[in-house]
Amino acid sequence: METLEQVKNKLGKAYQDLEFLLNCLKEVMIESGEMELADEIPWITSSHTFHEKEFTGKHLQLFSTCFQLLNIVEVNGAVQNRRKREDQNSLSEIDGLWSYNLKLLKKRGFSAEQIAAKLSLITVEPVLTAHPTEAKPTIMLEHLRNLYLLVVRRENQMYSRFEQDENRKRIKIALHRIWRISDVYTEKPDIDSELENIIHYLTKVFPEVITLHDRRLVQAWEEAGFDTALILGTPHFPKITFGNWVGGDRDGHPLVTAQVTRNTLLRLRLEAFQVIKKELIALQKNLSFNCHVKQLDSTFQDSYNRLQNGHMEYAEHPKIDYPNEAFKQYLTFLVAKLPGAVYQGGAPEVPGVVNNYKYPATLIDDLEILQNGLKGFGASEIASADVNEIIRIVHTFGFHLAKLDIRQNSRFHELALAQLMEAAQLDGEAFLAGSESERISFINREINSCRPFTHPNITVGEEAKAVVDTYRVISDHINNYGKEALGSLIISMTRNLSDLLIVYLLEREAGLMINTDDGMASGLHVVPLFETIDDLIHSPQILDAFLSHPVTRNSLELQKKTNSLTIPVQQVMIGYSDSNKDGGILASQWYLYEAQSKLAEIGIKHGVKIRFFHGKGGSISRGAGPTHWFLRALPPGTINGDIRLTEQGETIERKYANKNNAVYNLELLTAGTLSATMLQDNTHIQKHELASEFNYLVSKSMSVYKQLIEKPGFIQFYEKATPIDAIEQSKIGSRPSRRTGTRTLNDLRAIPWVFSWSQCRFNITSWYGVGTTLEAMQKHNPDQFRRFKDSVKTDPFIRYILTNVDSSLASSDETIFRQYAQLASDVPENQEFLSLMLNELARTRQMIDIILAIPLSQRRVNHYYSTLLRAEAMEPLHKHQVDLLSRWRKGNEQGKTAKNDHLLLELLRCINAIAGAIGFTG
Repeated sequence: METLEQVKNKLGKAYQDLEFLLNCLKEVMIESGEMELADEIPWITSSHTFHEKEFTGKHLQLFSTCFQLLNIVEVNGAVQNRRKREDQNSLSEIDGLWSYNLKLLKKRGFSAEQIAAKLSLITVEPVLTAHPTEAKPTIMLEHLRNLYLLVVRRENQMYSRFEQDENRKRIKIALHRIWRISDVYTEKPDIDSELENIIHYLTKVFPEVITLHDRRLVQAWEEAGFDTALILGTPHFPKITFGNWVGGDRDGHPLVTAQVTRNTLLRLRLEAFQVIKKELIALQKNLSFNCHVKQLDSTFQDSYNRLQNGHMEYAEHPKIDYPNEAFKQYLTFLVAKLPGAVYQGGAPEVPGVVNNYKYPATLIDDLEILQNGLKGFGASEIASADVNEIIRIVHTFGFHLAKLDIRQNSRFHELALAQLMEAAQLDGEAFLAGSESERISFINREINSCRPFTHPNITVGEEAKAVVDTYRVISDHINNYGKEALGSLIISMTRNLSDLLIVYLLEREAGLMINTDDGMASGLHVVPLFETIDDLIHSPQILDAFLSHPVTRNSLELQKKTNSLTIPVQQVMIGYSDSNKDGGILASQWYLYEAQSKLAEIGIKHGVKIRFFHGKGGSISRGAGPTHWFLRALPPGTINGDIRLTEQGETIERKYANKNNAVYNLELLTAGTLSATMLQDNTHIQKHELASEFNYLVSKSMSVYKQLIEKPGFIQFYEKATPIDAIEQSKIGSRPSRRTGTRTLNDLRAIPWVFSWSQCRFNITSWYGVGTTLEAMQKHNPDQFRRFKDSVKTDPFIRYILTNVDSSLASSDETIFRQYAQLASDVPENQEFLSLMLNELARTRQMIDIILAIPLSQRRVNHYYSTLLRAEAMEPLHKHQVDLLSRWRKGNEQGKTAKNDHLLLELLRCINAIAGAIGFTG
């Protein structure tokens, strides 16, 4: 076992930065009167073993702060290391980025023209969600971001000793603030606060990140020796847009009402105008050229005069501010045409004015006229740089900022339709009790009619009212502002065809369906979400039937015409969480892989491009992993240059809170999508070469995993050996932890399921069953085992899975878990479960070492030594959490409410500290 000094040496500069921050923190503690606490800061003092002394709430806060400091220096270390490698070698040194991928494509024989042609077709859309996995309050996130910027400032060699001393003082002030802020949510955050956090990224981070991303693309293009004329201009760049679930995702979330959705859509619209206005004003300052409009070309003059006439007629205070600075005045006209905003009843309203822009395309047209006018004036470089950048911003964010998805559970929709039928004097109960074929027959009869079931004055059931009210909000927004603000209608737990067709009838009720020459059609994407293993297995048949349905065909054709597409596009969402909870890591990954391949084949059969929407989470059990490796691991023929994926909870903060890291992660996504698309054969879907090996692995591993979770007594053991009961009391998200409130494993959401196992450092969700399965293959099918082992070097899918299992094993700690297992000592099967899990952990570690061949300390150097460093300071945190759980549960049994409220708050702080230490929640 390495000593602390060896760990420090291996971590190098990152540890030196940590030591600097910890010494600053020590001074902060002393200045705050916490003398004893100052001598107990982990890693820099020797008196932080708490075997014989009390570990208090202040220690919790101290350790939690120290882990946040470690996270900051590690992010900064990764950024600085990438910069150093690029500076000393070339941009192509960093795996996954633009230069790396362009160099790879060039080496594989693709020409600049071929790459440029494909580049303009790439579409990526990160979708920000408010799934309850971010344990830190928003105000704490803001102060941590500020501290990170001060740490980055230390890297600048231009600052004098005195300036660096001043920076150190500012770091201490930041630490003083952080120390005095609550490190947990004391009240459950509401949807407004979650939306505020999402809006921070969409308005304060991503606009600049988009610009920096594009500049890096151009730099990489030049380094590859390609002609930049091939890609200059927004239409030639990959399309980057953003999605959002906050205020739209209502699956098991009773607080997301129709009014919340309405307010969210309008708030996003308002914020989009603020982003564009800021960019226009900044551009205006850069175009203060001494130039009269009559000196410019006729097209610019015509546009200028048109804008001036509108301004003089409709502006509140019409005047010409810059008569001799035509470009600057032109931008004044554009700013004046952006819709204003007023607030009515606490909700943002964006009133329409005759002269205001209604759609972003009109603003882009005016900006392109400005761009051509600058070129004619001789300012081509400015036209290609400054103006192009704002055109890109408008293309990306439009007048909606991010597309809002509307997600609801299929069961909720069933109930809603049945209630509408009852209100129309039809037999809704019979529909619910009917077979799948009976349901489809009824839907097919109904969907040919334009009439709704009810009218606004008829009272309907709770589910029906919630759905129809929401769809009417959507309809109103589309009628007023167009449909750019809306993403998709996503049906979670899609189990059969009727789950999708029901949505057409619900749309019809709110006036969302469109009567075309060919029949009824939906202008919005109706998207199945396949989550469980059974759903993934049956997904190809469901999609085949859905794409065969005449209303779906009409809808896809309408959407194709509306969006000027060359081929119809059907979006399909796949979930990484519930499939993992169902069958373990190997089964989940393989069924996801197989389903995608088969779904892509169904798309080809129907002449439809399948746009996969990957519902990934923040932990390995829920689909996390390095973006570039994830993209390479997807089945051939399933990317097609077009991808959506969720960014959830603390993943957003970890990837995008800091500008340089945000650019890096966005670049991994766009560059990786281009490369994977061009390197894969997108027309010929092939079975995986090791499909037979995987079928064996999946069958065996899922059997082993299910034997554990379905074993009598397991739920009782799980509920006592993990802090799931405390997690369910946490305030980290507005969403309930269970879909319906029943205390079963099926009803428990995947996030708290993974969260609870990660807290006690026994991540069975991402390795259990792997060891036994590989050992059995090695013993009974040695040829298969050899092929599987050899494929690690060449097969990105297999390497991705095993690398993620490897990471999970590294963060699992059997010594810690034994302490938690003692909490379940009164469960009769306690020792049996503990023995099963410990043996499987040892077996899995042994088999992964055999397959990967290189010791973890060599194959994952930074990860290995960071884990060792964290382990030392996490030991007292876990010991304290076990003690708190025991006391809190005993208090609950004895009815000690007031005392238990205090214990619960400290328990939640401990959960938060451990989440910060391991880097993820669920």
